Amino acid sequence: MSSVEYHTSSSRLLEDDQQSGGSLFDTVDARTSLAGSNKMEILLFSLGTQEIFGINVFKVKEVCRAISITKTPNMPDGVEGIVSLRGHIIPVLTLAKFMGFDIPEPGAHATMMVAEYSRHILGFLVRDVDRIIRVDWDKVRPAEGMLAGNRDMITAITELPDGKLVSILDVEQILASAFGEEVVGNVEKVERGHEMCVFFVDDSTVARKKISEVLDKMGVKHMQANNGQEGWDRLKGLADVSQNSGANLRAQIQVILVDAEMPEMDGYVLTQHIKADKRFDGIPVVMHSSLSSEANKDMGKRVGVDYYVPKFDTGILANTLLPLLAA
Repeated sequence: MSSVEYHTSSSRLLEDDQQSGGSLFDTVDARTSLAGSNKMEILLFSLGTQEIFGINVFKVKEVCRAISITKTPNMPDGVEGIVSLRGHIIPVLTLAKFMGFDIPEPGAHATMMVAEYSRHILGFLVRDVDRIIRVDWDKVRPAEGMLAGNRDMITAITELPDGKLVSILDVEQILASAFGEEVVGNVEKVERGHEMCVFFVDDSTVARKKISEVLDKMGVKHMQANNGQEGWDRLKGLADVSQNSGANLRAQIQVILVDAEMPEMDGYVLTQHIKADKRFDGIPVVMHSSLSSEANKDMGKRVGVDYYVPKFDTGILANTLLPLLAA
């Protein structure tokens, strides 16, 4: 499959990261340009099963050998305790145990991936890391409806050139399952909100639920799609209907809210499509993403994103949307 490129030697991945003090992942900002080309990079790893797992490189701060873990009481099953790492106290979980797999050799899970999501940092203990691959987003398929049970922590599936499948982690779901979902607090209601509509696109079940809760509390109607390609297809359909009927699309949709990383089409390419279609003129695009580096924000601006909101802060999201939904 020509859409998959091998980027880093598996035998040197961990050693290079340790010897260089994490330089393997210091180039994340430089990799942001991939988003505009509808590509992503995935770090492949093993849990000691026959399956191959992956995580978006953008979410990984570093890979290291597991360090001393301090046991703490009342932790969810699979969460081993906490560690002190580079000035942060972070929870650590054995990913295989957390996902319900039998672990015959718990001590073998001594490699730790340090992941960051929406200002949360946590450690994943895994059997070993393999390599980084580069893959087209349109070759990444949503996992919803394909998997069940503990596989609800898998957000997407892609295929390697040898035909083996890679299950890509849903970090949002893991975080919510381990530590509970964030409570949506009080948000200001929108005057005449029943006349307003937000169209949002996100591949995460947890994120879609939270966005819906925020919009419901604001009293605003909403429509949704589960990935970038589905979102673009639905938006084009709405624009076609409005054009054929002579209606004003801006009167039907006031804001489009997009995630950055999604199967089939990422949020950057989706934004490019929206901004290139004059039927969407006047409808602001808000990017709602856990990828909050300055490079990601700059990339969003280059493709036409009007506002950038970090996941998941209900107050910032509501305050960003309020003026855009003013009658």
